[in-house]
This record gives sequence, C-alpha cells and structure tokens, in this order.
Amino acid sequence: MHAVYAMTRSIPVVMIAASIVVGAFAQARANVITDWDEKALAVVAPMPPYNAQRLIGMVHLAMFDAVNSIERRYRPYLVELKAEPTTSKEAAAAAAAATILATLDPKTASDMKTALATYLASIPDGKDKLNGVELGEAVAVRIFGARINDGSEEPDAYRPRTTPGVYVPTPITAGSMWPNMKPFAMIKGSQFRPDPPIALNSNEWAADFNELKDYGGKTSTKRSAQQTEIARFWLMTGPRAYHPLVRELVTTKGMSVVDSARFMALVTVGLNDALIAVFDAKYHYNFWRPITAIRNGDIDENPATDREATWQPIDNTPMHPEYPCAHCILSGSVAGVVKAVLGGEDIPEVAMTSTTAPGVTHRWTNLTAFTEEVANARIWAGFHYRFSTRVGTNMGHQIGEYVVKNVMQPTVTGSQ
Repeated sequence: MHAVYAMTRSIPVVMIAASIVVGAFAQARANVITDWDEKALAVVAPMPPYNAQRLIGMVHLAMFDAVNSIERRYRPYLVELKAEPTTSKEAAAAAAAATILATLDPKTASDMKTALATYLASIPDGKDKLNGVELGEAVAVRIFGARINDGSEEPDAYRPRTTPGVYVPTPITAGSMWPNMKPFAMIKGSQFRPDPPIALNSNEWAADFNELKDYGGKTSTKRSAQQTEIARFWLMTGPRAYHPLVRELVTTKGMSVVDSARFMALVTVGLNDALIAVFDAKYHYNFWRPITAIRNGDIDENPATDREATWQPIDNTPMHPEYPCAHCILSGSVAGVVKAVLGGEDIPEVAMTSTTAPGVTHRWTNLTAFTEEVANARIWAGFHYRFSTRVGTNMGHQIGEYVVKNVMQPTVTGSQ
C-alpha cells in the first residue's frame, strides 16, 4: 500500500508559472500524450505491475478528459469541464498526468513539479497555458477521486487450501483483491468469466500437459533457442510490456492530441479491466499451475500424463492461479482495442524491446501474430497450458471490443 499525497496542493498553478523561465523552450515534442506515457512508465516501474497499471490508467483518463474538454469530439470518460477552445491541450494533458503521478508519494510529487515546469517551458506563456494547467489539475482531481476506495488497497485474504496440520507454501498471492475491485468500464469483475478449465481426464488435457512438460521446462531439450528467447522476452510484466507498442502506433499514425489521448486511454481501460477479469477467473477456478500438475501427474486420473518429480519452468511461477493466462488476456485486450479503433488486424510495423531479454528487438505488423507470440511465450516459459492461452486471448479480445463500444465514444452531431 502506498501513501496518497494531497492532490489539490501537489502542483499549484502559481508555482508552475513562477518556475517557467521566459524564452526557455525545450525541444519540440511529437505528442504530449506519448511523452507523458513514457514519463509515467518510468515513475510506476518500481510498483507491483497491477498497481502500476491502475495508476497509469488514471493518468491517461485524466489526460483524455482534460483535452476532450477543450476539443469536444468524444463523450467524456468521467468529466467534461468548461474550457475555451484556445486553451492549451498540451498544458492541460501534461498537468493532468503530473497531478495524478504526484499522488504517489512526496518525492514523486516534487519530481513531477520539476518535470511539469520543464515541459511547460516549451509552451508560450499566457492565459491559454495557465488555463490548460488549471483544467488538467481539476480533471485529475476528479479522476483520482473516483478511484478512491475502489478496492485496490484491500488486504490479501486468500485462503490456502490444505488439511489440518499439513504444510503448504506460504508466500502471499498476487492480485487476490483484484476480482472485487471497481472496474473501469465493465459492469462487474465476473462479466467475462469463462467456462471452467478442461477436464483432467480428457485427451486435450493430456496433450496440453505433455506439450508444456516437454517445451516449458527449465532444462528442456525440445525447446529451440528462438522459443527460449521469446519465452524470456515475455517474462516482463506491467505497463512496460504493452504501452511502448501503443505509443509507437500513435506516432506512426500521426494521431492528433485528442485522438491519441482517447486511443491510449481506451488501451489502459482495457488493460485494467482485463486484469480484473482474469483475476476474477483465476481465483474463482483456482486451477493448478504446471509445476504443481507435472509434479503430481500421477494423481490426475489421466493415464496419458506422467509425474516428473523435479520439473521446473524457465523462471519463478507467478504467485496466482493458472487459469486463464494473464499475459494472453492483456495482449488480447490491446489487440481488441487497436483493431476496433484502427479497423483491422494489420498494423504499421511496430518494434519493442524487453527488460527481460536485453539486446533483443521484436517486430510485428499483425495483431494475431502479436497475440500468438505472447501465448506461445507463456507455454514455452512453463507457466500456462495451451487451452488457457486460447481462453485468455479470447477474453482479452472481448474486453477490448467492449471498452471501445462503451466508453469515450465519438459524439454525434447534427452534421453527421
């Protein structure tokens, strides 16, 4: 749990105005939305990945509602405040993002005051800039206030399954409170809950079990070097795993400030609701991870599966139940939003690096190729069964499409 620093006093307009050096202009920036997404990713990097996604989601919603209050082309996510059309969208978006990030702790608040003043130095002084800062701060306060007591700070209450006196591993699970967190767009966390996992006595279970046992083990001799690289590439978690790809699409497409704000806000809403939905399903079904299943392959009542006592995955297994695949629902939600907004599976080439595979760059020109790579990575890492990856990706697609259809839609005017 992190302390919440007082928002309304975090970055006063007067202080910002006083700190701007007249005539000192920073290098021109392509887009205020992508600039502050990148800044936000650096700020949230030390946070647990789910908390980081929640905070950066608020950053993007605040930026969208701020710039959309100036250029009213879409329905607001939460609030549409009065603003002159000449109000600086760049100042509004930057102030909105900085104000949300400043809630993290006093040091971050101080850092954001400096970062915002530096950013605003590239914008001509005057009423439009000051009005933009005031607007961005006011919107951010409203967005942040709507997420107070949303359930994200509830204590972990996961009950390990055991019998009296029998030891079970004791680490605290991850995300166990997320199923009950207030969604960003969904009606409830269980809205997209999938059917139960496949039966353990089925042929499909045996096939998926044995595929993962052969290709997902730490010392696998069947997994190729390329498959190992892909598995390690997708060991990264949190916003840094998906936001760079979306930023690149914004830049490549040359989106306006308002369109890029909406696009990235839709993606972050989808990612946040995907996390809520996947943890709802995970903790509802409580399905065993591969390391547990393979070390107990002799008790699943399937003659086609065998126990391997020392089997381990490539890396430490995430501390939450297996079904469905979380990386898959997240990549699926990104693909669902991108396809709905841009109109198809094919995209301009985007490239991304990974914090868990230094020196490696992956490129995609198709959304299905992107989601399939993520799904395969989680199998080859030894974390997820193939049926679980399919279910997760499909859930993500549904959530992404739902978000685009239900929040921040284009406004309808008489001329349309």
